[in-house]
Amino acid sequence: MALYLIGDVQGCNSALQRLLDEISFSPSRDTLFLLGDLVNRGPDSAGVLRRLMGYGAAAQCLLGNHDLHLLAIAHGARKPSRKDTLNDILEAPDRQAMLSWLRGQRMAILEQLAGQDVLMVHAGVLPTWTATQTIALAREVESVLRSTAPGEFLRQMYDNQPDHWDESLTGAARWRVIVNALTRLRFCTPTGQMEFSATGGVEAAPTGYLPWFEVPGRQTADVMLAFGHWSTLGWLDRTNVLALDSGCVWGGSLSALRLESVAGQLQQQLIQVKCQQAQKPG
Repeated sequence: MALYLIGDVQGCNSALQRLLDEISFSPSRDTLFLLGDLVNRGPDSAGVLRRLMGYGAAAQCLLGNHDLHLLAIAHGARKPSRKDTLNDILEAPDRQAMLSWLRGQRMAILEQLAGQDVLMVHAGVLPTWTATQTIALAREVESVLRSTAPGEFLRQMYDNQPDHWDESLTGAARWRVIVNALTRLRFCTPTGQMEFSATGGVEAAPTGYLPWFEVPGRQTADVMLAFGHWSTLGWLDRTNVLALDSGCVWGGSLSALRLESVAGQLQQQLIQVKCQQAQKPG
């Protein structure tokens, strides 16, 4: 049995098919962990969702900012962008089934393989959060999204404030910080104040900010942390830090990292396929 971490698909269903062919994926034997942004900007978001739904428990998926954007549009909480490519879902006869499935996906996943904890998020983790706390906070947002009235929160989700974590936060403000960290974070200060305007690579950090995974004393430094979201960062393999958004929808590659326990040791192998659908970043 192999476990595969897969970066941002963003509606590139044909690239996903080629990647799964390349790794000889079998849903009866293997498990996929998709790190969010399943939909949008690519040509076949509906095809991606239908494929993953069909794999059942063999496809474990995170929600990214584009996935939440789709849910917000579907619930009338957000207007579509001119760059969106979501109509194949919004106008589909099985729209409700796809949206209900998407609402049931997770905001963070913690797995153990060969004695190694692997924490998966779409974008980032604030430096004061432990892996256990991250999962607990993710569960709070998941409960809201799975409630009978998620639209109320989705209408309040889009704001950059508060820009730091405070355990005393409640309601929409609390959930907004959690969502922003897990689905939008790239840079923050050593004390965890988030910044959302810079989208370049590590070298693009604004003055006083660091890539979130370089903050000294980060509480998740002792676990393997895998994320997507950051296409300008690309594939990154550091000690306990794995970045897997290799810019498929922008003409880059779709990446899968195979993790397998061999003789009690965690082995990893990167597999990539070139994406044939190139969009302009934005």
